[in-house]
Amino acid sequence: MDSILSTTDTLTLFCIAVLLLYFMLKCTLGWRQISGGVTAMPCLPSVPILGSLLHLRSPLPPHLFFSKLAIRYGSLFSLYMGPHYTLVVSEVTLAKDVLLHRGKDFAGRPKMVTTDVLTRGGKDIAFADYNTLWRTHRRLVQSSFALFGEGSSKLQTIVLDAADNLCSDLQACRGQAVDMGPILMRAVTNVVCRLVFGSTYEPHDPELQQVIDYNDGIVQTIARGNLVDIFPWLQIFPNKDLAKLRQCVFIRDKLLTTKLEEHKMTFTPGEPRDLLDALLSGSGGKDGVTDDHILMTAAEAFGAGVETTSTTLLWTIAFLLHYPEVQERLHAELDECVGRERRPSLSDRTGLPFLESVLCEVMRIRPASPILIPHVAMQDTSLGGHDVPKGTRVLVNIWAIHHDPKHWEQPDQFRPDRFLDGMGKRITPPSYLPFGAGPRVCVGESLARIELFLFLSCLLQKFHFSVPWGASLPDLHGRSGVVLQPKRYTVTVKPRH
Repeated sequence: MDSILSTTDTLTLFCIAVLLLYFMLKCTLGWRQISGGVTAMPCLPSVPILGSLLHLRSPLPPHLFFSKLAIRYGSLFSLYMGPHYTLVVSEVTLAKDVLLHRGKDFAGRPKMVTTDVLTRGGKDIAFADYNTLWRTHRRLVQSSFALFGEGSSKLQTIVLDAADNLCSDLQACRGQAVDMGPILMRAVTNVVCRLVFGSTYEPHDPELQQVIDYNDGIVQTIARGNLVDIFPWLQIFPNKDLAKLRQCVFIRDKLLTTKLEEHKMTFTPGEPRDLLDALLSGSGGKDGVTDDHILMTAAEAFGAGVETTSTTLLWTIAFLLHYPEVQERLHAELDECVGRERRPSLSDRTGLPFLESVLCEVMRIRPASPILIPHVAMQDTSLGGHDVPKGTRVLVNIWAIHHDPKHWEQPDQFRPDRFLDGMGKRITPPSYLPFGAGPRVCVGESLARIELFLFLSCLLQKFHFSVPWGASLPDLHGRSGVVLQPKRYTVTVKPRH
């Protein structure tokens, strides 16, 4: 009897066949409707249902593979991600058209299964679609961040306290080889916890570890590029990654909901203690910003803020191990501007241009997001002289832009001086877009820059980093995921006397 399909199996196969036929027709018809307006644009070969997916198989990570395709097809080419017509942009002028000059035309976001799970159907800032409610929500977040951002002593105090704890942890290592990843992750997570809901944790606090664990689980599952985001109907089948994502989001939301309810009970209007208070003060009313929006903003601060900041710091230390002369120059600059007695502060930024240029070069050569979150055309528009239909998805390859030899001399070389002018003052080249630009520019850019500056200046003021005896230099290729992370490495941390 094993060779005979049950009635349920037969029905399942029939449903799958009907779905496949439906999507075959939809994809084929979609191709005929869309392709006519953009026939002059280079396009990868496409087949029904799968689109160009068969031609996207490569051992290379997406940002490198798309960069390779750009050499063959040009800085603007198209493909089909399943049924989704998609443009890939690999040149700064075109990127600025998408992000800045035609920013509102391309301000949309695709609706995807995993991001809907992550954000309660788009109640966040990064993945939410562009509309009136989103603009209101973003203004609220920006005004709330302003309470802790540039010119505010609150964020500086929070970061410097975390930096002191981080330095104490490293001091306790007593010159032994250490993996900086978990230590930096804990320090940055503590900053976000204190910033968002005012909680300060000891290193081994179980609630802090819970935050780190669920955040890591979300990052790892989102990073796997689930096919349900291309073919949502695949949700009908068992999916371990999607199940894990839902479980991590459930744990995250349970914790954040508890924090929000505690804040509501103790909230004093006009006296915000943290980001949750600031968001509560501006929510409700006719604007439509709900508790869900507040919770998803808090969740996004962890998902985006922790991973990108800790990863950038890990890349910075990795490059300093490869370029010890850069570390020596940083030590000299810090000794001259700050000394070794007082803590660095934001007021030292103008006196530490080389340190700032090192951070800029790290974010250029190893951008945390080598491909930006997909944009969607909100209306029929154009790009690079080609018609772009409403609903077209656009991928901006920041990696290709940051490694374009037309704009960067020896782009694969780590050269912080490219961000300094002849007088030694920091400059920003026009092809530098680590946080995007325009309406969808990263809302946490200012906060991220402050964290990076204060953490790095405090670390380098107190410590010298070197490769452990018998160990290899860190691998600088990295591993691709939600962010481009360095592979794990160990470092010897010695106090500077």
